[in-house]
Amino acid sequence: MVKIRLQRFGAHKAPKYRIVAADSRSPRDGKFLEILGTYNPKTNPAEVTLNADAIKAWIAKGAQPTVTVKNILVANNVISK
Repeated sequence: MVKIRLQRFGAHKAPKYRIVAADSRSPRDGKFLEILGTYNPKTNPAEVTLNADAIKAWIAKGAQPTVTVKNILVANNVISK
């Protein structure tokens, strides 16, 4: 199954995340299928960039967002709750 989830990168104690489509069996920071956006929780407000068309296409193909990613997508009006 394909999941839309966060992939951590950035320095120690300064996390940044990529929002990626990845196989659910691959490790958190491992192989992914496509980068769909970025998320930086350290800024106020949190900095989010999204490729809404690609996210909607992956969801239409059956990809499931994780709880955190779903909250980010709902907050940015990409999907409805």
